[in-house]
Amino acid sequence: MDIAYIPSPSRGVLYLGPIPLRAYAFCIILGVVVAVWLGSKRWVARGGAKHTVGDIAVWAVPFGLVGGRLYHVITDGGRLYFAEGKNPWDALKIWEGGLGIWGAIALGAVGAWIGARRRGVPLPAYADAIAPGIALAQALGRWGNYFNQELYGRPTTLPWGLEIDKTLPNGEVVKGVYHPTFLYESIWCVGVALLVIWADRRWKLGHGRAFALYVAAYTVGRFWTEWLRIDEAHVYFGLRLNDWTSIAVFLGAVAYFVIVGRTRPGREDPASIDPAAHEEAEAEAGGKGEAEGKAEKKAEKPGEEKAEKKAAEKNSSRPVDAKAATAVEAKTGKDVKDPI
Repeated sequence: MDIAYIPSPSRGVLYLGPIPLRAYAFCIILGVVVAVWLGSKRWVARGGAKHTVGDIAVWAVPFGLVGGRLYHVITDGGRLYFAEGKNPWDALKIWEGGLGIWGAIALGAVGAWIGARRRGVPLPAYADAIAPGIALAQALGRWGNYFNQELYGRPTTLPWGLEIDKTLPNGEVVKGVYHPTFLYESIWCVGVALLVIWADRRWKLGHGRAFALYVAAYTVGRFWTEWLRIDEAHVYFGLRLNDWTSIAVFLGAVAYFVIVGRTRPGREDPASIDPAAHEEAEAEAGGKGEAEGKAEKKAEKPGEEKAEKKAAEKNSSRPVDAKAATAVEAKTGKDVKDPI
């Protein structure tokens, strides 16, 4: 009896006329949109302005993409792009896959720091707001590996195994059933996002602790999924380079979480995290006050018109002074009659 394994897509590119639409790029873009959307909701809930997360993301996302690509090229470029018979220009083809999360986080943090500094926002507070969104972005981004049929794990007979059937650039044909490490990491990242949201609500994490929790939790999952992978990688003392990186980053994140928790417990003062929030509040208050003023004026206007009408009727009901009328008639030659 054949087991229905997870099939791989026949292709990862669709064409809209001459324009290629790559699933890998779509997954990354969708992840960014989700991260900014969720981050914005969390930022506003913490006392920030509506558009701050998006404004800072304009800096963080490009830096993160460049950092992710640089990490990939530095760690794997020797065999993929700069070895004999390889084309170094292929290192620029980011749409074909190849982003290192550690480089993305490192350089993305630099971009976020620049954006946060320009907005007068503390970077740790921003990182706490965006942390679950980043985890969800990674969960979506991993599906790009599925469409590219890359970064799968060891051979397996498990019912959720991933069928791979592709031809490598060197002409080698890869065909078999492997661990869907992209799926493992995607599910893990969703769990990390939920963990951070729950812990943040439970303990009011601030000053970068929610982000540190995300990093620590992610590295645990990355360690065991990396252990399953069989693609070529640098190995030191029996562990892949990304495993050693995960260990180092995990220890740093846990140390930060504990130390900051002791020295600066709780969250930042909502009134101090985003200067733009005060401007938004003042603008909304001003607009509301102006609208209320117009409404009050409109409500008073019928009464004023009624009073003016009564005064006019009162004046018109007075008899015309005979002497004044005679004088007007003598001057104009017209009769002055009592109003009807």
